Amino acid sequence: LKGSGLGGKYSLEATPIVKDGIMYVVTGNDDVFALNAKNGEILWERWSGIDQKLTSVCCGWDNRGLAIGEGMVFLGQLDANVVALDIKTGKEVWKTAIEDWHDGYGITSAPLYYDGIVYSGITGGEFGVRGRLTALDAKTGKILWRFYTLPGPGEVGGDTWPAGNDQYSHGGAAIWNTPALDPQLGLVYFAVGNCGPDYDGAARAGDNLFCTSVVALNAKTGEHVWHFQEVHHDIWDYDAASPVILFDTTINGQPRKGIAQAGRTGWVYILDRTNGKPLVGVEERPVPQEPQQNTAKTQPYPVGDAVVPQCAQPIDGYEKAGCIFEAFWEEPVLIQPSGVGGTNWAPMSYNPETGSFYVPATIRTSAFVRFDTKYMKGQRYDGGTQAAPIGSEMSGTFTAIGGNTNKIVWQYKAPYRIGQGSGSATTAGGLVFHGEPDGNFIAFDAKTGEELWRFQTGYGADAGPMVYEVDGEEYVAIPTGGNQGMLSRNGDAVWAFSLKGQLGPQLGPPPPQKIAGPAGPLRDDVAEIKIGGNNMEYVYSPGRTKIKAGTTLTFTNAGDTPHTATSFESGKVGAWDTGALSPGESKKITFDKPGSYFYICTPHPWMYGQIVVE
Repeated sequence: LKGSGLGGKYSLEATPIVKDGIMYVVTGNDDVFALNAKNGEILWERWSGIDQKLTSVCCGWDNRGLAIGEGMVFLGQLDANVVALDIKTGKEVWKTAIEDWHDGYGITSAPLYYDGIVYSGITGGEFGVRGRLTALDAKTGKILWRFYTLPGPGEVGGDTWPAGNDQYSHGGAAIWNTPALDPQLGLVYFAVGNCGPDYDGAARAGDNLFCTSVVALNAKTGEHVWHFQEVHHDIWDYDAASPVILFDTTINGQPRKGIAQAGRTGWVYILDRTNGKPLVGVEERPVPQEPQQNTAKTQPYPVGDAVVPQCAQPIDGYEKAGCIFEAFWEEPVLIQPSGVGGTNWAPMSYNPETGSFYVPATIRTSAFVRFDTKYMKGQRYDGGTQAAPIGSEMSGTFTAIGGNTNKIVWQYKAPYRIGQGSGSATTAGGLVFHGEPDGNFIAFDAKTGEELWRFQTGYGADAGPMVYEVDGEEYVAIPTGGNQGMLSRNGDAVWAFSLKGQLGPQLGPPPPQKIAGPAGPLRDDVAEIKIGGNNMEYVYSPGRTKIKAGTTLTFTNAGDTPHTATSFESGKVGAWDTGALSPGESKKITFDKPGSYFYICTPHPWMYGQIVVE
């Protein structure tokens, strides 16, 4: 794709869309390409020209897809604009800013088009935004209505926020992925992210609707119809980030209209899409308490199987290891699943022939800790952090879950944390496709889980795959270009496969990390550690440094978004800390005591560094 999205700050996560033999795909730089779906020839291209100094980016530059309708291609951009392009030429028809990116807002999800309306979510859950779904007139871009995912006083759900303060106005609840719509019921559905500050519930007593929920609205008016909250008073960053799926099934001999969402908790939530009631069953159970966090007394436990382990194992140096919904405060507590899943943004799929969902997920333990954070408009608003302990293993699962039982049918043990990666696509021919961050694209038997085929694409295969047909020939396609949350190999390719394909596999890229911690050689000629820079936003350079006692190191943010260097030792976070460094800022720290010091970036806790003091 002509180098679009090349560089360490970009991810290629978009699922392509095909219409009339033309494939449309968008890169992490919000650049759109129209390709001949049979041979990959570029028919037109539209370069976004987006400001490269955006500071309101949560977790890497990415865009997850496009929508098509009324002769236009629709996309959301990281600068919070929704844009309509002429489907034949790529020329801009209209552009509407649904918010100001300087205030922390953005768009990473594909919009949804239906019956003259374009629906778009908004990001910014880590920047103290007020989440919302926006409906726009497809012809003009005029905003028709907004539904706020953080209700105010007197609105449905407003009583789940503290009375007498305005926490609801900057409490997060982003919509990270694309809505779904049932034309017969006239309802639009979407999943909502966590509350903010992510890890600090002290200022937001109550269940905090509609954080970490599935919500249904009247598709024409935006009126609330029903909701189901997956996590009450979320303090674990358990976003409902993966897109919802609509499906039809039979339960106890009765046809039912279902909706399902794969959560970061490790469960699939299976609901009746007419009313939001559980189809399989959900139990409210007591959970551990921390009064300072205003923890909810109970949490929903779906009947059935989790797709990942839900209890952390003890690790030396940490006083406490707990299971899902374990409470924490200002001392690190090990909890599993971590705040990246379970299933993060990666889309699952559903096969009506097998009646199963195909769910990608991450296995990772994190140390959770809360610290003070003051709300400042447009700035990070995390209220803590969570990071995998140094030396701990990280992996994943790819699981077939029965749609009317919520039980595991089969499970593939993935070597990587795929819950924030490729997702899956199923076919009528009984196959399910899935990409891996090491570049492999894999086909499984949808009934048994047997691996039938794999192909090395050469880049991180971290986008959503899709299936299409042109002139009677079936294809499966996946963009490959890496994911910065996993530091998989960056690229700008789209692969399309058919039974007549002739291209061979590529050389495999360096595999992503399976063990948490810093990487690279130990450098001893360093006076400055750069954070980001040279289009490598989410790395410390060098990652490992050896110095003499008494040396003063300078930490400089050479990137485009705020970062920290914060000590991260066993059982303790923040013994030394640069604090939040804006782009261009520096902080000097002197290291007097010999030893090995690990550190992380608290807003981007997949970034690790090490300093060895002699």
